[in-house]
Amino acid sequence: MAKQRIVVGLSGGVDSAVSAYLLKQQGHEVIAIFMKNWEDDDSEYCSSNVDFVDAASVADVLGIEIEHVNFAADYKDRVFAEFLREYQAGRTPNPDVLCNAEIKFKAFLDHAMRLGADKIATGHYARVREAGGQVQLLKGLDPAKDQSYFLHRLNPAQLARTLFPVGELHKTEVRRIAAEIGLPNAKKKDSTGICFIGERPFREFLGRYLSKEPGPIKDETGRTIARHEGLSFYTLGQRQGLGIGGVKARGAQKGGGEHAPWFVARKDIEKNTLWVVQGHEHPWLLSSALEADDLSWASGNAPAPGRYAAKTRYRQADAACDLRYDAAGRMGLSFAEPQWAVTPGQSAVLYDGDVCLGGGVIASARSPAAAR
Repeated sequence: MAKQRIVVGLSGGVDSAVSAYLLKQQGHEVIAIFMKNWEDDDSEYCSSNVDFVDAASVADVLGIEIEHVNFAADYKDRVFAEFLREYQAGRTPNPDVLCNAEIKFKAFLDHAMRLGADKIATGHYARVREAGGQVQLLKGLDPAKDQSYFLHRLNPAQLARTLFPVGELHKTEVRRIAAEIGLPNAKKKDSTGICFIGERPFREFLGRYLSKEPGPIKDETGRTIARHEGLSFYTLGQRQGLGIGGVKARGAQKGGGEHAPWFVARKDIEKNTLWVVQGHEHPWLLSSALEADDLSWASGNAPAPGRYAAKTRYRQADAACDLRYDAAGRMGLSFAEPQWAVTPGQSAVLYDGDVCLGGGVIASARSPAAAR
């Protein structure tokens, strides 16, 4: 590859740090940008101040310039507002997917182009390749770290201008390189979750922005067993924080499933009712098909109906499925094996082997067991 001007999103973590190092080793002109995406109460819960110090230290060791850019206003308008709208509607959005599409590969990409960049680079575990005149998004080579799920909304123009240097490596190799060259963050723990929530209790955070409308929690027999604080504060498959640990299922066999944990299985927005079931494999938690809209395809073209694999949540094994479209253009997926806790608002992402084709936002799911 000819020498290029590449702007790297330096987050303060080890993956983006090693990405910058690898690009510099290849002879490129590397400039670093640190993105600040959240301002509200960031000193208390968000680690952005610490992360910037780490990013600046890495830039110093690598001998590259770093610029601190504030995208907080863009983030609030394009990501956080949508995040709240979705929760208010009873769905569970994925802000990381939205942040990648709207901030990291839009606002950041635009800023980098203004700096005269040929390309941008991030520390995501994914790969990009050209095949048959098309740009493809591929899984990262480390199956335990692959992040293509979060990147599936990137379009061909964005992918064509993006590099993922660590996508070819395993995490252990990235850590080894970081230690070998003396990066100050070589042993820094991976960040989890999204910055604006940080380590705080999630329900407490949402409660600052969403109104609470308490209502009944019912089991599959229709028995009210507790009260919920508002449907927005619960997600399908949720086990913790239900406040019903001591309640036994009606008719449970002694010594059988009476102590099995409870899970959120349904949310009835109209009746403001939260339905829960006992046991991880309860039929209400399984879905054999889903519909998704707001589709986005990495190649720019919708894949033909047929047999593929899909993920309905991150860190899930690829599941064999059949793809079809309805008259309105919505995507329908039917699964060979029922999927657990398929959640409206989350992303259904389609794969053809290692190629991430894109996907959409889950609108509804059908369970093998009929809903009450």
